[in-house]
Order: sequence, then C-alpha cells, then structure tokens
Amino acid sequence: MPKNLVIVESPAKAKTIEGYLGKDFVVRSSYGHVRDLPKSDLAIDVENDFTPVYEVSSDKKKLITELKKLAKEAEIVWLATDEDREGEAISWHLAETLKIDASKTRRIVFSEITKNAILRAIDNPRTVDVNLVNAQQARRVLDRLVGFELSPVLWKKVKPSLSAGRVQSVAVRIIVEREREINDFKATSSFRVIAMFNLERGELKAELPKRFATEEEAMAFLNECLGSSYSIQNLETKPSKKSPASPFTTSTLQQEASRKLGFSVSQTMVVAQRLYESGRITYMRTDSVNLSDLALNQAKEVIGNNYGDEYAQTRKYSSKSKGAQEAHEAIRPTDLGLQKIEGDSGEQRLYDLIWKRTIASQMADAKLEKTTATIAISGSSSTLQAKGEVIKFEGFLKVYLEGTDDEDEETTKGMLPPLNIGQELELKHINATERFSQHPPRYTEASLVRKLEELGIGRPSTYAPTISTVQKRGYVVKEDRDGRERQYRVLKLENEAISKDTATENTGAERGKLFPTDIGIVVNDFLVDNFEDILDYNFTANVEEEFDSIARGEVAWNEMIRNFYGDFHTNVEETIETSERATGERALGDHPESGKPIIARIGRYGPMIQIGDSEDEDKQFASLLPDQSITNITLEEALDLFKLPRQLGEFEGEAVSAAIGRFGPYVRHNKSFVSIKEDEGDDPYTITLERAIELIKAKREADAKAIIQTWDEEPDIRVLNGRYGPYIKAGKKNVKIPKDKKAEELTLEEVRELVANAPDRPARRRSKK
Repeated sequence: MPKNLVIVESPAKAKTIEGYLGKDFVVRSSYGHVRDLPKSDLAIDVENDFTPVYEVSSDKKKLITELKKLAKEAEIVWLATDEDREGEAISWHLAETLKIDASKTRRIVFSEITKNAILRAIDNPRTVDVNLVNAQQARRVLDRLVGFELSPVLWKKVKPSLSAGRVQSVAVRIIVEREREINDFKATSSFRVIAMFNLERGELKAELPKRFATEEEAMAFLNECLGSSYSIQNLETKPSKKSPASPFTTSTLQQEASRKLGFSVSQTMVVAQRLYESGRITYMRTDSVNLSDLALNQAKEVIGNNYGDEYAQTRKYSSKSKGAQEAHEAIRPTDLGLQKIEGDSGEQRLYDLIWKRTIASQMADAKLEKTTATIAISGSSSTLQAKGEVIKFEGFLKVYLEGTDDEDEETTKGMLPPLNIGQELELKHINATERFSQHPPRYTEASLVRKLEELGIGRPSTYAPTISTVQKRGYVVKEDRDGRERQYRVLKLENEAISKDTATENTGAERGKLFPTDIGIVVNDFLVDNFEDILDYNFTANVEEEFDSIARGEVAWNEMIRNFYGDFHTNVEETIETSERATGERALGDHPESGKPIIARIGRYGPMIQIGDSEDEDKQFASLLPDQSITNITLEEALDLFKLPRQLGEFEGEAVSAAIGRFGPYVRHNKSFVSIKEDEGDDPYTITLERAIELIKAKREADAKAIIQTWDEEPDIRVLNGRYGPYIKAGKKNVKIPKDKKAEELTLEEVRELVANAPDRPARRRSKK
C-alpha cells in the first residue's frame, strides 16, 4: 500500500492532485462533509455547554469504512480540504471520525491546484486549526438553534412547513423593505432640454444643465429661444484618467458574472468550483483582493508581451470589507500566460472574465481628455453644454471595463467635432421632454450580494446558498415583469415655432429582479415584530465579527452561543404564548350582492381571498393567480376569482369548464386539460363552448400524431414521438428505443422486453458540501 493517504473534498480535485504526486501517494475524496448535525432533531445539548451531537450521514458510512482502512494502512494521512473554515471543519471531522492518530496526521492547505502549490503545501504541513473549526462550529450551532426554534413558531403563527434562518431572514427583510420603498414612491416629473445643431459635417448635441419642474417653466425657456442666435461661448478641455478595478473576490465575481454573462450567483459558484478543481483558477471563496508576488510578476510579463511595457503598472490592492483575510489571494488564473482554456461554454466565459479582470488590474490608467463646450443663447441668460470625451491612451481599457448596476447610466460620450470660440451655430431644434424620477431599483442577485457585503452580513461562502435558499423557500421569486405604458409631454422648438405633443413609452419593465412573495412579506413582518434582534442588520453583522474573533482564538465559541441563547429562547416562548396569528389580512370591501366582507390573506395553503368573516359559517374561498398579491389586489379582481371555474356546457356527454391553474388558463373536459391560448385572444372568463371544443379537438389531433403504436391487450404501453425522438411510455416509465430498432416496427413482445430490462431511474439527489 502507498505510504501516504491524501484526503480532499471532491473527486475532481482528487484526480487533478493525484497526477502531481508520486506512486507513494493515494488521493481520495470525502465528497464534502462526512458528518453533520442530524436533521431529525436539535442535536445540540443545550444543558451541556451547547455540545453538538454529530452523526455520519447514511450515504457516507461505506466511504468512512474505506477511508478508515486506507488511513490505518498509511504511514501519514494528509488532510487537504479547502482552506476556509468549512474546509478546516471537514478536516477535523475526518480526523475525529476516522480516529487517526495525531502523530501521523498532517493538515495542508493551498489556494490553487498546481504542482508547485501542492508540493509546497506538502513541505509546509500544520495541525488542524481548532480556532477555525470552532468558528465554523459556532455558525453551525447558532444557525441550528435559530432555525430549529423559530420555524415551529412560524408553523403555529403563520402557516405550516415554513422555515426561518438567521441570514436568510435578513436577506428577505432587505428585499421586502425595498419593495415597500417602491410601493411608497411617488414619481415626480421634470423637463429635460436637449438642443440639436446642424454643422457642416454632422450634428452637435447639447443639453441645458438644469431641468424645469413645470411645463410652464419649460415653455417660458423655449419662448426665450424664439428668434435667438447661438454661438460657442467657451471651450474647456481637461485631462482625466480612469483606474482599473481590483482583482475578483467572491462577491465581485458573482456581481460581474451576473452583469456581463447573465449567470445566477449559484451558477457562478458551480462553474468557478469546476475551474478551481481542474487547476485553472485560485480558490473561489475569498474576500481578499491581494495577488501574490508570483502573480504580479507574471502579469507584468504577460502585459508587456501582449500590449507593450507602457501598458503595465504593478498595483497592490487592499480590501475594504470587514474581516477580510488578506493572507488569502484574490480569484485569479493559476497561469496568467494561459488566455484561453478548454472546457464547456460556461467555464470558458467565466475564465475569460477572470483572466481579463486580473490582467486589467495590473495595467496602466486610461488617459482621457474631456471637453465641455458652452453655448450662449442671445435671448436668454441660460447656456447649453455639449460634452465629449476622447481616449488619449487606452491603458487597461484595452482589456476590460467593470460593469455597473445603474440601469440609467449613459454610455461613454464620444468625441466632439472641431469647434471654435465665437463660432455661430445653426439650430435644428430644441426639445423639452418630460422625464420622471425613478423608484429605487429592485435587487438582482448580484446587487443583493453587494448589499449583504456592505452590511457585513454573511461571508464569501454564504452569499450563494443564502440567495438560493430564500427562493427555494418561496419567500422571494426571481422573474421578469412587463412594464406599463405611460404618456409624457414633449415641447418642441423648430423653424421658429413651438409645438406641443404627447408621446407614449413603456416603463417599469423588470428583468431578473427579486420580488418578495406574499408569504415572504407576512413572515418577514411577523419576525420583525417579534424577533427584532434576529432581524436587525447590525446584530447579524456583529455575529459575523464574533465568528471572526472565535477564529482568532479570542472568544470561546460556546460562551458566545450562551450569551445569545438565553434571551432568544425566552423571546421564542413569549411569542408562542402571546403573539397573534399573522395572516397579512387586508380588507378589500364588501360583496356587492351579499354585503359580506371580502378579505385578502394568507391561508393554510397560501395567498387567498375570503368572502365572509371568521364567524361566517358559509365562507367562500378562492386562491390568487400567480401574478396577484394580497398587498395590492383590488376588490374587482378579487370578485373575478369567484367566477371560475366557469361551466361552459357539455361535449360528448361530458361537462366542459374553464378555469385557471398553476400553469395558466385551461379548459377541462372529462379527464383532459387543454391550455387556453391567451396569445390568440382566448380568456377563461369569456371563452365560448364552441371555441373550447375547437381547442379540445386540436389537442386530440396533436396527441394522435404523437402516437406511433398502441396495443389493446396492453393499454398502458405506447410507442410515442417525443421532443427527442420516439420512446416507449409504460405507465409512468419512459424507456429509450435502441438505435438499431425502428419504433413503428416494434412488436409487443420486444417492447415488453425493453421495458423489463430498462433500469429504474433513482430519484435525483442533490450533492451537498
């Protein structure tokens, strides 16, 4: 047997590392954590210093048996899990579970999977850092206590099957508060003045530096311009520069991959993990912007060779985020000389982004020249301004420019045409256009990460799981929403005449934004009202700082938990005893016929409308549609919900009805559901029986075309045409047809044999770190 056993977290990493070490080393993967707190109970001995009770997960028992055997036979066991707290904890759990003798245990860390880094780590082993383990353990225990005690409160006071979490609940609060800011926002309008001038070659665009609050003020200005002459009063040219952004941290990588590549936060981390494990980039969970001297020297060489020495400028960056670990490195390619890599599209695009950002960070400033032309108006004391910008030296812009979340940001201005002071200008027209103030933007995944980081909430390893969790729990949805039409006024001065017009624009369209759901709003309000400390931004950030103190060995982890738990537990008990049930109830008005109250609220199964109060024995209920909310549904919209399902009549002796389900509007006939084609003008409230029958017959025809073969003696077995070609449908089982068989020529016996030999697909399981 080999003398050395190396244990890493993932099989991909194991494969890469095994290639760097000699025959005396065998590398195995732990596949993430090997033991954890069981899900079935609290698993924390509150009376005994909050001691956690860990257990080996059932799917890891066979692996543990194999690793124990290998560890026993090896002379040295190298624990080579990730270099963050989670990785340190995995090493500690491995040492404890495998019962490895401390004298033969070595802990090694590396921030990149390259041969030099691995060999350097082997030459510099250490012991497991118990302080880092305790910091991870404190987070795990605190989060378990909060989740385990808060969730049952929500079951009793809001709705069954809900959950709460220390960081996830704060993330939901941020999104809910932004939504309320938007709902309370009152748009104001002002008039923006743009003038266009004809030049010998092309046109010149200029703007009035101020905006007018009213149409009357804008009209008065245009009247001043009637019959006026225009000339260049002043030309001012100033040198300017732009500096590159720092290398990527976890947070900035997530933000930039969202802006430039359209990646979700979790997608970015999955792709980055693959790049790290294949040795392409350094460790992807970091809050440091530091680059090693090796990387700085290589960057200088690559920039000099590719762009010229004048483009290189070595820079060292320092982090502004709380608790950043500067000893770690920023995310960068392990070999800056490698500009392109092999891999799937996502890996190539993310690597390209990381390479460009790293290289740009070590390049010279871009040198710009900004010109402002001031234009005098003979009939007015106001002046217009035309601005231009020209790049004198590209510097880092040759490679990369950081994106922005500002949706209204103007693009870089172009160069102004040649102009002279005193030059007379020929007016083409002046427009005074009504513009509206914008409500605060809703969060994207990327801008929420930035907000969490600004508040000091969470750490690089927690951003992606937090944002995924609030969506999985149904507290937040990420979606696109269409805007609405809005009219705006345009005043125009052209050919010495002023005209007034009204135009239409689409406003408020949202793409990939985070919206709180009704249940998310109700849960947030209940938690804020009853657990103010847990939902407090400063408390959550201070907890992170306490974890950092534990990691430095300054605070005992169970002492920190004890200080938190007493008041929290008392608060939980008091809330269960004294708080009212939370439903987000909102009165919409009275039913026009019965006079009964109509209420929007959260029910046992989600958002709903109720006719009649709690004492009414004949209450009626209707669920909300996917795009409706109890916070803003109107009385008229609520009444419409009780019009469905509509009975349309009969077809072939069976009832036909129209309704709306989770997948949209549909017609039901017998046991068949047929989608209503909204894009063709169909509507469940108005569709006729004749039109419904048309849709039913059309679906039958489409289904018939999909059927290749059926057998009377085996009605559950059919050969069908699917989107990927012919296949066998046997009950709920889908079976592939071999390439050497023709679907239309299969016999029933052949089909039965294929079904019998087809493997049962196991339920898909999510791997967990």
